[in-house]
Amino acid sequence: MTASALIDLSNGRIRPELLIQVSEEVAFVEAELDRQMHSQVAMVKDVSHHTLDAGGKRLRPAFVALSAKATGLPYDEERSRKIGACMEMIHMATLIHDDVIDNSATRRGRDTASAVYGNTGSILAGDVLLAKAMRILAEDGDLAIIRTTSHSVVEMAEGEVRELETRLQFDLEVSAHLEILRLKTASFIQCCCEVGALIAGASGEIHQALHDYGHHVGMAFQIVDDLLDYRGDKAKTGKPQATDFREGQATLPLIYLRNKLSEQEASVARQKFGSGVTDDEIRMISGWMATRGSYQEAEKLAIHHVGEALSALAKLPETPSRDLLETVAHYVIKREL
Repeated sequence: MTASALIDLSNGRIRPELLIQVSEEVAFVEAELDRQMHSQVAMVKDVSHHTLDAGGKRLRPAFVALSAKATGLPYDEERSRKIGACMEMIHMATLIHDDVIDNSATRRGRDTASAVYGNTGSILAGDVLLAKAMRILAEDGDLAIIRTTSHSVVEMAEGEVRELETRLQFDLEVSAHLEILRLKTASFIQCCCEVGALIAGASGEIHQALHDYGHHVGMAFQIVDDLLDYRGDKAKTGKPQATDFREGQATLPLIYLRNKLSEQEASVARQKFGSGVTDDEIRMISGWMATRGSYQEAEKLAIHHVGEALSALAKLPETPSRDLLETVAHYVIKREL
């Protein structure tokens, strides 16, 4: 999430100096992350830095800071940065574990930690990152933040397990898939927004508005991920096209395609689902999605969630930070990786 991308999407509503402040906030979080990556155990330090140095959008700590600012209330910025780093560390730990589970060789165009350091070392180093994040929360001592974050981490883990349970289910229902998205992605983005509200001591109404905003932005974010898996530029995503189909994971583009296929086409797709599909067959199936409206249907749902997120923000005071949260919601739809 670059400042230039946000400027382009804001249509002049966001003052450049505010974006500079956001960039500075991210820099403070990066410094805290770098400090937290230190370990007396070499492999923990190496895996942690390998994942950190791969980069990323740093959306989670940005949501913490922007949500706190958008309340219009005074708050402790240093505390916000440290807790934002905590949220990013939780996210990093889940990425490390996901790459092991999915046997992924690359992420963002470079080797994953598991490809470099092995599965066992990566899993254990990811566990250390998660434990360090919990230590930050314990040292902060705010029970409301601890409860909110721990509840979300449980949901994320349950979402991953639920996704595993549904692997190879070609006929997965839309509602079942959307619940997986809520658990594994939307819940934590919602958590980051709620934590920002809690840091600022926001009222119940403002807290709920940021809760709703985070939920809907999180849903839109993961739906766009579903789309990028099929039609994203491999050079930008750093992953093979249609990884979900290759692994037998039904996501929205496929779910929406099923009732648009002939009996023969459905038989071919079902047979190849998670079972040695070729690149040519992936191109054929992706072509069906493009020409028969599956992509458009998924886009429509993502746009609906962004609309709901923007409606939730209407309950917040009119500030540049609220405008920036609106711009981030639009960014979620427009992003290419």
